[in-house]
Amino acid sequence: MPGVTSSFTAAEWATAVLTVVLTALLAVLGYRAWKRSRVTPSERERRRCAYLMAAGKMGDAALVEIQEDVVFYSYGVRGVEYTASQDLALLDRSPVDLTSVHALSVKYDPRNPANSIVMSEEWSGLRTAHSTPEPKST
Repeated sequence: MPGVTSSFTAAEWATAVLTVVLTALLAVLGYRAWKRSRVTPSERERRRCAYLMAAGKMGDAALVEIQEDVVFYSYGVRGVEYTASQDLALLDRSPVDLTSVHALSVKYDPRNPANSIVMSEEWSGLRTAHSTPEPKST
C-alpha cells in the first residue's frame, strides 16, 4: 500500500525502546540482588550453630563413631533417642584430636531436639580422657 506511513511516531518508538531497556535493567538488578541474598551452606551452618549456642539446652551424649572429622553421637531428650552427626571440618577452628574423646556434651534446640551440635566455633562438648596424675612416692 503506497503512501502508508508507520503507525508509530518517533516519540512512541523512543518510549517503547526505553521501556524495554528499563525492564531488562530491572530484571538484571533483581537477579543480582536475589543472588546476593542467598545464604551459602557454610553461612547457614554458622547461623545454626550460633542459634544453638544462644538458645540451646545442654545434655549428655554417647559417642557412637568417629570417621575422619565426622562425629556420630546419640542422646536422649524426654524419653526419645536421637542419633546425629556433625562434620567438624566445617568449623573455623584448629583441628581437634578425636582419638582421646570418650564422652560428649550436646546442645540441642528445645523446640526441635533433632537439631543439635557437639562443637561450635566458641564451644566444645568433646570430653577427653584425662590421665590421672600418679601419686608421688615419698
